[in-house]
Amino acid sequence: MSFLLLFLTTQIAFSFTGVKAQTPVASASRPKSICPTELKSAVDVLINRPQFSRMRWGVLAKSLSSAQTLYSRDAEKYFTPASNAKLLTTAAALQQLGANFRIRTSVYQDSDGVLRVVGRGDPSLKNAHLTELAKQLRKLGISQVQQLIADDSYFQGESINPSWQWEDVQAYYGAPVNSLILNENAAVLSLLPQTIGQPLRLRWTEPTEAYRWQIENNSVTTQTDTPGSVEVSRDLKGPILRIQGQLAVNSQPDITAIAVFDPIENFLRHFRQSLAREGISVTKMFSGIGAKNVQEIAAVESPPLSQLLVEINVNSNNLYAEALLKTLAIKQPPEKNQTTADAGLKVLKTTLTQMGIAPTSYVLVDGSGLSRKNLISPEALVQVLQVMAKSPQAEIFRASLPVAGVNGTLKNRFLNTTAVGIVQAKTGSMNGVISLSGYINSPQYDPLIFSIMVNQSEQPASVVRQAMDEIVVLLTQLHRC
Repeated sequence: MSFLLLFLTTQIAFSFTGVKAQTPVASASRPKSICPTELKSAVDVLINRPQFSRMRWGVLAKSLSSAQTLYSRDAEKYFTPASNAKLLTTAAALQQLGANFRIRTSVYQDSDGVLRVVGRGDPSLKNAHLTELAKQLRKLGISQVQQLIADDSYFQGESINPSWQWEDVQAYYGAPVNSLILNENAAVLSLLPQTIGQPLRLRWTEPTEAYRWQIENNSVTTQTDTPGSVEVSRDLKGPILRIQGQLAVNSQPDITAIAVFDPIENFLRHFRQSLAREGISVTKMFSGIGAKNVQEIAAVESPPLSQLLVEINVNSNNLYAEALLKTLAIKQPPEKNQTTADAGLKVLKTTLTQMGIAPTSYVLVDGSGLSRKNLISPEALVQVLQVMAKSPQAEIFRASLPVAGVNGTLKNRFLNTTAVGIVQAKTGSMNGVISLSGYINSPQYDPLIFSIMVNQSEQPASVVRQAMDEIVVLLTQLHRC
């Protein structure tokens, strides 16, 4: 589980993007089996409900083995995919880099007393890795560093996609993606009720963060059992944090996370602390590009790509997906004036074309799906799933997807239905957008692949997910007639 999820899943009252527990899909009133010839009318009844009249549905369901189409509605048209875009990113990365690929972070000795840390975009780098680097340096007899240089030049271009919305980039799920990422470039904080009428108390998981931010706290502690909600936002121009809302005096702490304002300052500050704990003092530290990487004296590596994919798809981690997209650029280094992200997108598109995915069936501008400029058809998603199911990496790819009622973003969905344990699918969600694409290991029918996408929805996300889940349950109940 990711660094942030270890904190965020402990909260009770609030989460930035956590999947809400859903009412189990009612299936007792329906037969436990359905003929393929009955599927279209059954799905149409769900989609054509009056409350869904203003939204767009795109649906495609096929047999994995025969490619027979079981249901289709606007499957060739473009939809905003949200995190379903991660299926394309992870499929291309697995094809290009291989399951055992790791991302290395190195420390070089440029000269006596001058150390340079070179990041290569490892999204899994945590404080524990800095401790490991510090221990390696101490074993070499290093006790003093005159200059500590953070080399953040591996990824070229902006660390934040210019098409992302401001309300997203201030939150942890829209954190900047640079070469030296630490703790997912996010700071975790808790808001705790005090006495009635007093503002909520802010507590940082990393205490030194308190010195980095100017706080504008307009929150309040309210009477016992009163409804509560809190909004934490970051200023556009500087490290100013604004807190609004209320919590009841007897409520649990509200835990959330925000994107750090300066990733390199964040990295250097934490690394200096790690070095100090190992008895290594640092005189001066700054960001810069040093000499050629001649003498590596310490290094740590990420988990293998197979594990990174699980974090991306099971937990829908945007930062991991964007780092992986930029990492793809090693297969075709950026041209002059080309950003690393654009080079990675070029490799991704070339890879998908080689896999047989029509270039006209999707438009991608990032690797995570956070941008609303992404467009993908259900047809393209189903095709990617089909190709990956027949590839040598099929088992690894499938293992990276959440399982209905079991883990990740599907842990609290499909409870008490025939879908539990046999549906593996990637979720996607943003305002007005809900998507779900994946596999069904049907017990009474062929294995299935499907994609369901909803755009331009004014309905609560829980209502749309409920209907979407009912469609998937119908697919799990298919049998030969």
